[in-house]
Amino acid sequence: MTTLVIGANGQIGKQFCELAQQAGTPVKAMIRSEGQAAWFNERGIESVVADLEGEFEHAFEGCDQAVFTAGSGPHTGPDKTLMIDLFGAIRAADVASQKGLSRYIMVSAMRAENPLEAPEKLRPYMAAKFAADAHLRRSDIPHVILKPGRLTDEIASRQFASSMDEAGDNQISRANVAHALLHVVQTSSIINQEYTLLDGKRSIEEIVQ
Repeated sequence: MTTLVIGANGQIGKQFCELAQQAGTPVKAMIRSEGQAAWFNERGIESVVADLEGEFEHAFEGCDQAVFTAGSGPHTGPDKTLMIDLFGAIRAADVASQKGLSRYIMVSAMRAENPLEAPEKLRPYMAAKFAADAHLRRSDIPHVILKPGRLTDEIASRQFASSMDEAGDNQISRANVAHALLHVVQTSSIINQEYTLLDGKRSIEEIVQ
């Protein structure tokens, strides 16, 4: 079962692709340009050039499921938020559905269900995530929505929590998100579920059981 990784060149995407390769879990990294291919080639990871703001349907060929971990990034404007985090995510889910993929796994955000509760500068991003998640829930493709808290660059602890009450904070390392993604990708029985992800003291198996 090959997984298309949309946003593979991002910080979570790269870590996930490397973990999957090491685990023998087939992935195809969707990247924006040939210039991004070297990192993946060096690690023996298949890649395909496709653009979320253009044509990307060909990237799904030969894939059974898709992971969406793309993001416009903190230094772009609302235009990129609309085209990537909202419209790109919706289009990708629709293509995955049309092509009959088994699952679409969305990396969303913990505050996405209540955008007005996010810091003001993050509200457009959270609103985009809110709408993309809502579209996915209404679609006919089996899906999983992962909702990490504030992302950090700490090393992986592989220990998780599913609420702020449990965690005592609102953060999670990108490395832990990558490990959670790997578990979900490898566990085909997880469908139509949503999980908040924070750093904590439980295994990912306990969180998603």
